Amino acid sequence: QVRLVESGGGLVQAGGSLRLSCAASGRTFDGYAMGWFRQAPGEERAFVAWISWSGEHTYYAPTTKGRFTISRDNAKNLVYLQMNSLKPEDTAVYFCAARFSTLLNHLITIREYDYWGQGTQVTVSS
Repeated sequence: QVRLVESGGGLVQAGGSLRLSCAASGRTFDGYAMGWFRQAPGEERAFVAWISWSGEHTYYAPTTKGRFTISRDNAKNLVYLQMNSLKPEDTAVYFCAARFSTLLNHLITIREYDYWGQGTQVTVSS
């Protein structure tokens, strides 16, 4: 069992930045691919970014590529999502997710992940 806890959400003005963190516990963090998703009110949960177990490979949704950066620190069991140039349409609850996988295929759908955090709210004002 892997427990994930997100933090770092909040209220920010358009054009601003936030860094989300996801702390993992319960099992060895190495070997787990990680992802970030978000869910706006009335919408489906959507893929934001993926990072391989080693941190060497990343993949982004087209709407966030170039503005968001996913990274991880396996020694600290942490995954980050640095969000720059935020827009009002980035407003959502952000979730981190984990799946034990050492493969390099991008995991971009909800059903590909086994563990989820409770989410952290990000609100971008115009």
